[in-house]
Amino acid sequence: MIQMKFSKVAVVVFAAVGLLSACSDNITPQQQKSAALLPEYQNKLDIYKTVTLEADLSHLSANQKKMLSLLIDASKIMDQLFWQQAYGQDKEAFLAGIEDEKARRFAQINYGPWDRLNGDKAFIANTPEKALGAQFYPQDVSKSELEKAGLKDEKGLYSLVRRDDQGQLTTISYSEAYADELNRAGAILEEAATLAEDKEFANYLRMRAKALRSDNYQASDFAWMDMKNNPIDVVIGPIETYEDQLYGYRAAFESYVLIKDQSWSEKLAKFASYLPALQKGLPVSKKYKQEMPGSDADLNAYDVIYYAGHSNAGGKTIAINLPNDEQVQLEKGTRRLQLKNAMRAKFDAIMAPIAQTLIVPEQRNNVTFTAFFANTMFHEVAHGLGIKNTINDKGTVRQALKEHASALEEGKADILGLYMVRQLLEKGAITEGSLQDYYTTFMAGIFRSVRFGASSAHGKANMVRFNYFKEQGAFDRNEQGLYRVDMEKMTAAIDSLSELILTIQGDGDYQGVDALVKEQGIINSTLAGDLARLEAANIPVDIVFNQGKQVLGL
Repeated sequence: MIQMKFSKVAVVVFAAVGLLSACSDNITPQQQKSAALLPEYQNKLDIYKTVTLEADLSHLSANQKKMLSLLIDASKIMDQLFWQQAYGQDKEAFLAGIEDEKARRFAQINYGPWDRLNGDKAFIANTPEKALGAQFYPQDVSKSELEKAGLKDEKGLYSLVRRDDQGQLTTISYSEAYADELNRAGAILEEAATLAEDKEFANYLRMRAKALRSDNYQASDFAWMDMKNNPIDVVIGPIETYEDQLYGYRAAFESYVLIKDQSWSEKLAKFASYLPALQKGLPVSKKYKQEMPGSDADLNAYDVIYYAGHSNAGGKTIAINLPNDEQVQLEKGTRRLQLKNAMRAKFDAIMAPIAQTLIVPEQRNNVTFTAFFANTMFHEVAHGLGIKNTINDKGTVRQALKEHASALEEGKADILGLYMVRQLLEKGAITEGSLQDYYTTFMAGIFRSVRFGASSAHGKANMVRFNYFKEQGAFDRNEQGLYRVDMEKMTAAIDSLSELILTIQGDGDYQGVDALVKEQGIINSTLAGDLARLEAANIPVDIVFNQGKQVLGL
């Protein structure tokens, strides 16, 4: 972290208002007063289906229920911080300026006036384009200026780039920029730790509180990996870098509050032991699979009871694979958390209707919740496979591939997840369903995820994969516009795309992934027409939550 060299007055002003006023071309309070929905969005505000996030809390003690309430309080602070990172202005004034109730709700879902499932297109009049770097960087900065500035924390996960009073670029750590909010969140986590009946969970909460105040998250990540038995979990802090589309360096605040499903978790536990063998068998040259995933990885199923911040913005996450720290992954592996209740809601509301609309009748019964759950789960497991550090001293894959790193990593996880399913079916480790179930469900899942738009890492990954599969003949489309999976060609395409992605990652080939995204990460007219059929059928694009203490009876 660069040491700040401002006067005390300048520091106070910088920290207090710099985050909100650094963006001179954002919507002004005067514009907010007359904020109006753009005409083309008049009939596009109902793309989310509301789902109530409920869970059985009857097995929890009184202290555990109090702890849940505190974790929700801490999560709300993460939500406020993400508004600052994504939008940057006064949230309440912005929302108050939108008279139409549906439009105001749409703005809340998107954490600003840009539609996250439509390439961040503005839906409120007089709104500038969303900056690729959101509010992590000055709005007028260019990549060239950033790269010439020589900032010590240029690639910092937990810092903001700002201009000092001379207009020069500098950085300010999250713990300083958001000191008040993070101190409050830390105090809440420490209070929750006093109620924790599991010592490892209490330790994690205390260490996470310390991390929020210091920007040093690795120790708390290790503590989270060591936490195996607690029925309650919270994933909280600055975690994913998707919001930084300028470079993909800086992490956004988010939170999930979770209740463990013990019976489902026991079913999943056996799969983690297969990781080393699956890594060795990847369809790529040895040098791209020389890193061995940690043996401490585990799989568990949860009911999620609260989303906040980045995780709650636009399309909702239904599975988690963390931590992202490469050293923790190599030493300990990762934890894969399947958010079962949210997953079920998406399958019922979105996946099943998509199958009825776009899949040939004889393959519709192959689209199953069992396959959807497994494909989603193995997507998360597959994040642990492959390579985290380039083989040619370009640093980590994440650093080398910059803003494309997230999209390619999501593509890798999807494609290697299918590779894993095939291998585990052959080994007899998976006993439910057929390979055709998993492939056909995956195909329907592409249509679901492509609708997330070009601004989403998952959406970009799915567009690349759809176009690659089309070129390889992995599916065909009949005269009625219905899709059929070709099993043999799908298997070949999975292996060849796996090899391509792992090679680009291992080589840190920025030009290669840039070309891949530009050439393949597009929606052609035929696919656009098919997606329009889903819209005409009123199939939701995603879900939004009715959640909180009142819903849970806390």
